[in-house]
Amino acid sequence: MPITQIMDNAKEKMEKTKNVLRADLMAIRAGRANPQLLDRITVDYYGSQTPLKNVSNISAPEPRILQINPWDAKMVKEICRAIQASDLGLNPSTDGKVIRLVLPELNEERRKDLTKLVRKTAEESKVAIRSIRRDAVEQVKKMKKNSEITEDDQKKAEEDIQKLTDGNIKDIDKITAEKEKEIMDVH
Repeated sequence: MPITQIMDNAKEKMEKTKNVLRADLMAIRAGRANPQLLDRITVDYYGSQTPLKNVSNISAPEPRILQINPWDAKMVKEICRAIQASDLGLNPSTDGKVIRLVLPELNEERRKDLTKLVRKTAEESKVAIRSIRRDAVEQVKKMKKNSEITEDDQKKAEEDIQKLTDGNIKDIDKITAEKEKEIMDVH
């Protein structure tokens, strides 16, 4: 496997790690209603677990309200049950056709808890990035051991892998700082 392919694989995996972090952080509520908050909720739709967004229209008509319009009215009870069973801590209200979720104001303590959760999630992403770096470096060392590349090539590749890692760690820090700011901004 050429060094460029090792670099491309590492770059792709690191990018996926950042995308997973963004998705995870999107699910952390920051006080404003965001339909992506419900992305992880699945409902039993005729015997199979189906993402909520695939069986309904989710909108945010007001800053602290999410509205769910199921395409099948028979799904209202199932959707309410799934939301109550989730770790979102939201209580759905319904008129039988439409489900509304009112997001409570975040108090200072809850904001701090959410910030800790954001940092923990970001740290897990950094660990994943470092693991990708370690795997790439091991592949390069193996190539050197098998005399496929020179020592200079190995050093250059390891430096490039480290630069890639540092850049991605910086990106994670930036993503994390933006989410923390969003959580701590009191409206």
